[in-house]
Amino acid sequence: MESRFSKPLAGRTALVTGSARGLGRMTALRLADLGCDVAVNYVRSERDAAELVERLLATGVRAAAFRADVADPAAPKRLVEEVERAVDTGIDILVNNAGPFMRERRRFADVSEEEAEALLQGNLLGPMRLDRLVLPGMRERRWGRIVHFGFGRAAEARGWPHRAVYAAAKVALVSLTKTLAVEEAPSGITVNMVCPGDIRGDHKEMRIEDVRGLADPESPGQRPGAGEDVARVVAFLCDPSSDYVTGNIVEVSGGFDPIRNYVS
Repeated sequence: MESRFSKPLAGRTALVTGSARGLGRMTALRLADLGCDVAVNYVRSERDAAELVERLLATGVRAAAFRADVADPAAPKRLVEEVERAVDTGIDILVNNAGPFMRERRRFADVSEEEAEALLQGNLLGPMRLDRLVLPGMRERRWGRIVHFGFGRAAEARGWPHRAVYAAAKVALVSLTKTLAVEEAPSGITVNMVCPGDIRGDHKEMRIEDVRGLADPESPGQRPGAGEDVARVVAFLCDPSSDYVTGNIVEVSGGFDPIRNYVS
């Protein structure tokens, strides 16, 4: 018989945004391993979301997929309502993983107003809306976990050439993370941020053992990062015993400095 120590999140429900693929997918799987029911969120990857739900259900937890673009101002409220109606309970864990990113290097003056607004909506305002929606229920239950996603060295608030809007949104989210951690601590809610390194492509859905022995061209002598690296840190922050860990900006980057590497 499994104990609460092997399934410490049994009976809890997590909403992981952008979880059909990539780091969000690995996070959803990790939380399910700990007994957590999972609401999978996607925008276009319906088939991937459905496949993930099947994998999650096979572990014995409850799971369902919900389509919503957190960059749409009207979507967060609808998403939270649909999840809570489907699971007939509140959202105990919110992982704000979703957020648009522009790979193309472009100066701030060359980013259109529409593009800038989309980056702010997806990376800052969307998570803020979701936080506001789940906090009342967490307060009522006297328990909650909120995890934001940032980028390497976000807490230093340095300038990031060619990534001005994205960086501004995430740095603002750093401040929100620290503020909410203080405001919500009396209600048993922790708020932290995880800052992944430059984990790309297939590596986002790999386990640590899959990348052992591989070389990382950006960091000589080190292996590349894997999705599991990030997922296991998120899972730690969501653990009931991590209630003394809040307001932290946790680097999961292998020491990689995205700002230095992009401008060098």
